Amino acid sequence: MSDGLEDVVAAETVLSEVDGKKGVLIIRGRSLDELAGRTRFEDVTRLLWDGFFDDLPDDLTAPLAAARAEVFGEVAALDTGLLDRTPVEAMRALTARLADGDDLATALRLAAAPAVFTAAVVRAQAGEAPVRPDPSLGHSADILQMLTGRPPEKGHANALDTYLVTVSDHGLNASTFAARVIASTRAGLGSAVLGGISALKGPLHGGAPGPVIEMLDGIAHPANARAWLEAAIARGDRLMGFGHRVYRVRDPRADALKGAVRRLSEGSNTGRLAFAEAVEAAALAILREKKPDRPLDTNVEFYTALLLEALGLPPSAFTCVFAMGRVAGWIAHAREQVAGGRLIRPQSRYVGPWPKQAA
Repeated sequence: MSDGLEDVVAAETVLSEVDGKKGVLIIRGRSLDELAGRTRFEDVTRLLWDGFFDDLPDDLTAPLAAARAEVFGEVAALDTGLLDRTPVEAMRALTARLADGDDLATALRLAAAPAVFTAAVVRAQAGEAPVRPDPSLGHSADILQMLTGRPPEKGHANALDTYLVTVSDHGLNASTFAARVIASTRAGLGSAVLGGISALKGPLHGGAPGPVIEMLDGIAHPANARAWLEAAIARGDRLMGFGHRVYRVRDPRADALKGAVRRLSEGSNTGRLAFAEAVEAAALAILREKKPDRPLDTNVEFYTALLLEALGLPPSAFTCVFAMGRVAGWIAHAREQVAGGRLIRPQSRYVGPWPKQAA
């Protein structure tokens, strides 16, 4: 038996390939290098959903904008009970209010939901009124306007697009597998997406980028990096932003997002990036010294945290932004599972006590 289903092939997919030995991510036949920084979220969503909906239009810009406007109506359900929860829990609760189904209209509402609901929750928790979606804007630009209440800079919208595209799909990760298991029961796309959100919020999956900011703030200055990191390792702490279950080399998403952070930092806030690079270099050196037998390199979390921080997002909402991108992949995998897969029902091996036989 493989612990954690390591190396067990549980599905065949046309959606993405993660080559952990070479550090390569392929999404629907295109490398991450081709997509990141050159493709909008609407376009990668169209790419992932191609062939899974008979009525899929060539351009999802207007349909997704219409879906944002439609799901905004559920923001009225925000109350003090939800606002006392974490952003991801409040966003998940609002998403659960959407009607379930398997058609394109349902898929579009679900793709819009994390964006609309996260922005509303973040603003409401800050004591500000939610901002209505603007159908004239692209998805990433509208997210930023709903968050800040003002038109975003073009560079900021491009940076967010880079992030959403980069995390849109990534093989059979925990949340995607959860979504496929649920989809295999024919429960509906909404149920599959809610399962994906629930798995994503765990600190070993999508709940990890926020602590990267805590780590950087704790270190505070490049001169403190080595001592702080060595003390963390001595305590048995995991260095957030380093190491990955699949990648034996550097996570290619880290480089894509580092490039986005660099473009975003040109002319301003270069000190934060330089500081982060110094911490990264110190962490990699220490990991090579302390754990020479383990391939621990920079993963997507490290530069995710820097990018989302630069865009003005609070760390408490980082997992929600991850969901804004990954929802496109969850829906594609759910449709693929329904189209060609059986009910997912693996076996277990019983290792508990046996009943005593009567004498």
